[in-house]
Amino acid sequence: MTGTGPVGVGLIGAGNISSQYLDNLANFPDVNVLFIADIDVERAAAQAAIYGVPGSGTVEELLADQRIEIVINLTIPAAHVEVALRALAAGKNVWTEKPIALDRESGAALLADAASRGLRVATAPDTFLGQALQTSKRLIEDGRIGTPLTALVLFQAGGPESWHPNPDFLFAEGAGPLFDMGPYYLTALVQNLGPVKRVAASASKSRETRVIATGPRAGQEFAVEVPTHLGALLEFESGASAQCTFSFQSTVRRTVLEIAGTHGTLQFADPNNFEGDIVLSEEGRMAPETITTVSIGGRGTGVVELARAIRADVAERASGQQAFHVLDVMASISEASASGEFVDVRSTVAAASALPEGWDPREQTLFLEQ
Repeated sequence: MTGTGPVGVGLIGAGNISSQYLDNLANFPDVNVLFIADIDVERAAAQAAIYGVPGSGTVEELLADQRIEIVINLTIPAAHVEVALRALAAGKNVWTEKPIALDRESGAALLADAASRGLRVATAPDTFLGQALQTSKRLIEDGRIGTPLTALVLFQAGGPESWHPNPDFLFAEGAGPLFDMGPYYLTALVQNLGPVKRVAASASKSRETRVIATGPRAGQEFAVEVPTHLGALLEFESGASAQCTFSFQSTVRRTVLEIAGTHGTLQFADPNNFEGDIVLSEEGRMAPETITTVSIGGRGTGVVELARAIRADVAERASGQQAFHVLDVMASISEASASGEFVDVRSTVAAASALPEGWDPREQTLFLEQ
């Protein structure tokens, strides 16, 4: 499906994260939100009313709308592949929340289906397209820390049951701290260090059940199905390495991403954010340099980048191939934690180039042909 002008999009899933997308998409003129669908059609209608979206209803109604070129898949992880395949079958390109799939087989099948139809599957996170991570990428590409050699990742928190009103799915297969938060950090690592070659890991689970702390279900207990702490060692094809911790069982919150090279160290902003402070420590300089970045977008930035890539007939940066490699890394970490041995990562991917200086999702670049 090709055309000119702004790209029509529809959202499937009117839950918690849809508001974050809709807040931003309303300010991105290169996309036009036309429809919101949800299994709960009343919830979809409520979101459509809040954000002035002209249509709402069922998934079937959304997929039948020929004006929609990109489906934004905001369903729970277990439904990502099923919903994406339905969208592809209807002739739509897909932007899906992370992870792209729960296992390698379904992820590969999804990408193969898209390729056979000449359509695209792009995948969150798109935080790496934000000012903070793009500035960091340019600093590394400019040689400010020399050749990148090692990385440190720490994501530690008590768990989303403390703030999420329906946190069950975040402790189910396809989630936990690795699959829920890992994509932000691993995508940033792949963008700056290249593809991962092999991994080793260990894992633990602090409790078999947890209790919801807020919202209408406060006090309800639910089962924990996955490890809530994982420590991993990653070796990259480039020869670089990274030590990573992903944890939902720490009373101390830490969000650290740091890459050290032959001549310096770069401390990133939180890779779950589009903005924040970057600290650059260079060999031979007395004091580190702090660089403050301010967001010009937010969640949904990747949808705009995808829309522009479709119109220009070029590859999108938040590609399904990158998401599949990150999925492969996470699956390998899970397998390594179970076996106690190194696991080879069989997929590979080339890191996307940095966005051009001045790239802005709020700018209108797509116009109807006269």
